[in-house]
Amino acid sequence: MDFGVAGGAGGSEEAARRVRVRFTTKLGPPLRVPSAPLAVPSNLTRMGLSEIVNLLLENTCAEHETQPFDFLIDGELIRLPLEEFLLAKGISAEKVLEIEYIKAVAPRKQQDPCLHDDWVSSVDGSNPSYILTGCYDGIARLWKGGAACTHILAGHSGAITSAHIINGKVESENRFHIATGSKDRTLRLWKFDDAEHLEHPVNIREYKILQGHTSSVQSISSDPSGDMICSGSWDSSIKLWDVKNSEVQGDTVSIKKRKLVSDTANHVESQFEGVAASTLVGHSQSVSSIVWPERETIYSASWDHSVRQWDVPTGQEMWNMACGKVLNCLDIGGESSALIAAGGSDPILRIWDPRKPGTLAPVFQFSTHSSWISACKWHCKSWFHLLSASYDGKVMLWDLRTAWPLAIVDSHKEKVLCADWWKNDSVISGGADSKLLICSGVSIQ
Repeated sequence: MDFGVAGGAGGSEEAARRVRVRFTTKLGPPLRVPSAPLAVPSNLTRMGLSEIVNLLLENTCAEHETQPFDFLIDGELIRLPLEEFLLAKGISAEKVLEIEYIKAVAPRKQQDPCLHDDWVSSVDGSNPSYILTGCYDGIARLWKGGAACTHILAGHSGAITSAHIINGKVESENRFHIATGSKDRTLRLWKFDDAEHLEHPVNIREYKILQGHTSSVQSISSDPSGDMICSGSWDSSIKLWDVKNSEVQGDTVSIKKRKLVSDTANHVESQFEGVAASTLVGHSQSVSSIVWPERETIYSASWDHSVRQWDVPTGQEMWNMACGKVLNCLDIGGESSALIAAGGSDPILRIWDPRKPGTLAPVFQFSTHSSWISACKWHCKSWFHLLSASYDGKVMLWDLRTAWPLAIVDSHKEKVLCADWWKNDSVISGGADSKLLICSGVSIQ
């Protein structure tokens, strides 16, 4: 079969050379095309290839709805006209090309923004029913279904810099534990239980105040069991906190009734203060981001230009990787959950593979942002996909199989401070425009 379709990179259709291709896919039967070879113009871009696949699907199913696809040759996404891609990769156009198609990764819908009273500094999308946000007004909020603020966590005396749902402490989608960190130098623990309430929003009181840092708490993470959390601070230290035996039921009161709570509550709170179980010392400047992916291993990033790995049982630093830039964010994921992504005081998102000895050079670098990178996050179901957020006001979706961003979310009007995945198919972000944005319909296989 011979195809001549729009979507080429230039030149007339008649003049275009033809290459023979066979489309393959791992998608289910409704999205599978016949495997017979086809002749297509060699100047097609991925949009032209997508048009062909959609035409073939319409021929096999009249109810097919047109959708965008992406294409891989030898495991790499096509981001050039087909002939240019083959030439750049040294692939012969004389044989039948195997081209795999997948659903394009891009948000298809954006919800109305959730407004805050100040900068949105932290988002956690690990719960499918609620989004947790931290704000510079000193309040953390829970947004049910990403739409309505139903619960407020007020207690900090300074801006919240990190808000985290504790791993392993999630009893259900509607019952879990939360840790928050603030510029007031404390961490606070909260227990959320979405019992029926006649009035919303509902105020949740902390059940534990963790003191010990001498400067702003910048980042919080929890071990896989949820028995401990760790925190990184402007005081250059990392502290570990035992939360296993500190589950005191917090009070829950309606915001409208909050003034009825006795002033003696402050005295009661003092009975539930906690101190750090241990401190990890080694960084020389602010610890900006911290991740605890395995029980015995913590990773940290710092303004001292380093990423460090720590052995939890001994408290010793295992290795120290200098990247030459102030670092703002860090995450662990990708292949075998072993790749390190980090960003900081330039527009480049860097990815390292610590399993490869003898070199500290990044294995991937993405450089489409135009300002500092503030957040990065791997997709939990994919070895290839991650997102980044930047002070340039954009959130970008990346695939390790191409150097170009898959999608760019540019709905924030000011710098983006935080971003995360939610329900595996949505991107959530917050920033200096005081908005929580939710972009959904992202298809990742």
